[in-house]
Amino acid sequence: MAHNAQPLSLTRVLAGGGALALLLALTLGTVLAVWSKASFQQRLGPADWAAIRFTVSQALVSATISVLLAIPTARALARRRFRGRQLMVSLLGAPFILPGIVAVLGIVAVWGRTGYVSTLIGTPLNIYGFTGVVLAHVFFNLPLATRFILQGWLSIPTEHFRLSAQLGMTTRDVNRQLERPMLRAVVPGAFLLIFLLCITSFAVALALGGGPRATTVELAIYQALRFDFDLSKAALLAMIQFALCTLTAAATLWIAAPQSFSVGMDRPPRRWDGKERGQIWTDRILLVAVGLFLFVPLVSIAVKGAPNLGALPPQVWPALRNSVAIAITSALLAIVLSLALSALIVSLSTRWKRASQLLEVIGFLSLAASPFVIGTGLFIMLNPYIDPFKAALPITIAVNAVMSLPFALRVILPAMSRAEHFYGRLGNSLGMTGWHRFRLAIWPLLKRPVGFAAGLSAALSMGDLGVIALFAPPDMATLPLTMYRLMSAYQTAAASGVALLLIATSLALFWAFDKGGRLDHHTG
Repeated sequence: MAHNAQPLSLTRVLAGGGALALLLALTLGTVLAVWSKASFQQRLGPADWAAIRFTVSQALVSATISVLLAIPTARALARRRFRGRQLMVSLLGAPFILPGIVAVLGIVAVWGRTGYVSTLIGTPLNIYGFTGVVLAHVFFNLPLATRFILQGWLSIPTEHFRLSAQLGMTTRDVNRQLERPMLRAVVPGAFLLIFLLCITSFAVALALGGGPRATTVELAIYQALRFDFDLSKAALLAMIQFALCTLTAAATLWIAAPQSFSVGMDRPPRRWDGKERGQIWTDRILLVAVGLFLFVPLVSIAVKGAPNLGALPPQVWPALRNSVAIAITSALLAIVLSLALSALIVSLSTRWKRASQLLEVIGFLSLAASPFVIGTGLFIMLNPYIDPFKAALPITIAVNAVMSLPFALRVILPAMSRAEHFYGRLGNSLGMTGWHRFRLAIWPLLKRPVGFAAGLSAALSMGDLGVIALFAPPDMATLPLTMYRLMSAYQTAAASGVALLLIATSLALFWAFDKGGRLDHHTG
């Protein structure tokens, strides 16, 4: 690839440098702003220590349960073939783009005091506090862990399972010789990533936590800024949050290492083990139980929300416009940043490989800083000059774009590298540079990944509740914030209608961007 990529140009340096400067300002810059306001002589009170303990403990329990359930679920999906299997695997990605506050409403509909389970057993369940937060996090992260571990199972060549069957190996032998080495490589990374996601979860803690015994660090930051206006305390808590996330991210990079098997012939996966009747029924029961756990809350949202769509409160429609505007703008900004950084990384890889690798790592820097750490830093930076609450929409757009950047970059960067690999030499020989080269040689291969990345970024931004809850004045809101306010006012019927509207809009934006990237993707 070194001789195929376009030579480093001033345009790429300026565009990539501008994207890099904005990214660093919104990550390291905001962290430094938080650091400057943090009073390390200030002692943390009992409530603060309780929030730290709750944050770590619920993340540890949530990640443990998610991974322990995901291992047999992924194994069942890997060794069973049944009608609807591909649909189930595809739907496992739905909770990832599902707005957090919407999922909470579905969980309450199933597990709440008047939910289906309480009605079935005849005893009202209390899911608020530690139990509810863990339940919601398992709902979100069990599918993600399953997809990670399933990819590990599918990475084992079919020839290994064929050879094990020819050697007469039992299911236990296959587990010991093939599956356990893969799990030792995949599970630690999946566990730590889910642990990180549970630490930075805000909507779940806001809706199902609260109170002195069920407050996370992010919720404590929100309370310190919105209710107490204690910048020093908020900054100190934000630094603790950043330290927790950074240590988790570093541990993820250090521990997670892919297990290397010999290269197979890329045949479709096939298994000869696990044919015993008891194992077959165990896998079936497990898949049915996991399917009910994941999909009944989604169905309940549709069932409860559909009758209320015609009688939504008037404040919903301005919130819908705000949400759509934020989602589209932040998605486009994330794509522009991803394209600029990808072009610079690919160009640098021809001469300075270490520099390109460093830029790629910086592109994922926002994963270590949660939206609330970035938001707190922006609040500190802007407060002396303008009212941060009056800049709620631009701040939300910028933070959402930066938080979507790692996902967009993970999709676009490999595609741009392939495009340069395929057409770089031809472009160089024809003297194609700049916009002309990008439009004719690179863009046709980027349409589909860019469309997918934009759809994913828009859906994630559409469901965000973190930054807008921190900055929004009382007369301005997005759909997730409106839904939370309705839930807080016990207007469950209206909240159900808003939830269904939010899901439909998120999926519509994802579909529109993704389909737009697929149109005429074979032509330039």
